[in-house]
Amino acid sequence: MAKLLLIGYISTIDLYIFNTLKEGIMKEVLDIGALKETIRSFASERQWEKFHSPKNISMALSVEASELVEIFQWLSEKESYDIVKDNLVIEKVSDELADILVYLVRISDLLGIDLQDAITCKMKKNSLKYPVEKSKGNAKKYDEL
Repeated sequence: MAKLLLIGYISTIDLYIFNTLKEGIMKEVLDIGALKETIRSFASERQWEKFHSPKNISMALSVEASELVEIFQWLSEKESYDIVKDNLVIEKVSDELADILVYLVRISDLLGIDLQDAITCKMKKNSLKYPVEKSKGNAKKYDEL
């Protein structure tokens, strides 16, 4: 039965993406391959490959994620949404998100991980761990459902 659920889940995602693209709603498509090449070239031009071990990149990724958290650290829930009104803060958030994505793409490149496949696989696992009928509307961890 789990296999049937997964097939239904993936085909629903594929159909949604197809319809979204067909309707022209999706304005951006992230080309991970091009990003990998750009980041690889950037590092190579500076001879930074020796510093770009999976260990170092994972630590840098953690630091950048912490810098994003720092922006929101003492804000209320409402204030965290209201940052869209402040161009300076939005620029900081945008910069941190870009840094996070750069390191995420870089480590996936170093380890030969296809991010699209990894996301698809993880979403399959999540759909089994968090079935809608048990998890809808609550924030409990899967082992507490």
